Amino acid sequence: MTETFRLLQVTVDARNPHRLAAFWSQATGAPVTEELGDGYVVIGTEPPLAFQQVEDPTPGKNRLHLDGTGGDRAEQVARLVELGAVEKDTVDMGSFSWTVLEDPEGNAFCVVSEGAH
Repeated sequence: MTETFRLLQVTVDARNPHRLAAFWSQATGAPVTEELGDGYVVIGTEPPLAFQQVEDPTPGKNRLHLDGTGGDRAEQVARLVELGAVEKDTVDMGSFSWTVLEDPEGNAFCVVSEGAH
């Protein structure tokens, strides 16, 4: 029997992996756990988030993005904006709502209302 695929980490292409790792480290409260050369940084989230340097990240809309939560959504959004995120949109589907933001390199992510999942 073939072993199932296990998610090891989420890797994000970045122009400046150290800057992006610093943002996400502050956003999540997870420390930087690895720095491999100048172009690869990992923070200790579950699963880990890795940032790898690339010359030109893939243009266009992300096909994969991160969703997170934490206390009051408006307060969390304000905190993330203060760290360098940009608020883009709010979506309300009744009992399920979220705010779309972009990190300092323009990668979309969402802050979901507590208890939505």
